[in-house]
Amino acid sequence: MKISTKGRYALRLMLDLALNNTGQYITIKSIAARQEISDKYLEQIITQLSRAGFVKSTRGAQGGYRLTKEPKEYTVGSILRLIEGSLAPVACVEEEMTDCSRYGNCATAFVYERINNAVNSVVDSITLEDLVERQRKISENDYMI
Repeated sequence: MKISTKGRYALRLMLDLALNNTGQYITIKSIAARQEISDKYLEQIITQLSRAGFVKSTRGAQGGYRLTKEPKEYTVGSILRLIEGSLAPVACVEEEMTDCSRYGNCATAFVYERINNAVNSVVDSITLEDLVERQRKISENDYMI
């Protein structure tokens, strides 16, 4: 499994919204500037996040985006799955996959199930709040140098 640029940027975008959460709406241009990502590319990603209800938007001079829930309510897994789809390493271990004729007689499926379970366990145990705390610690250490 390889996470695409779109998935990585979606996670950075959500982290930026959480880090800069003051109750005010945040513009895509300000996120793009902080994250050094094209605002046009972020607009594509934010549209998907907005349609799924992960972010709320408003138009106008004070317009922008903000999280719809608290950072602790988003997992890395929920964000990545929204953008990437399944995180399974191979199709036969996806939840929807049931028509593989070899599955019951395939020893290698065991390996792919273990990989899938490990990845899901990691991404589902880390919240956006965890990333906010980690980023703040990293930023504090930068100031100490």
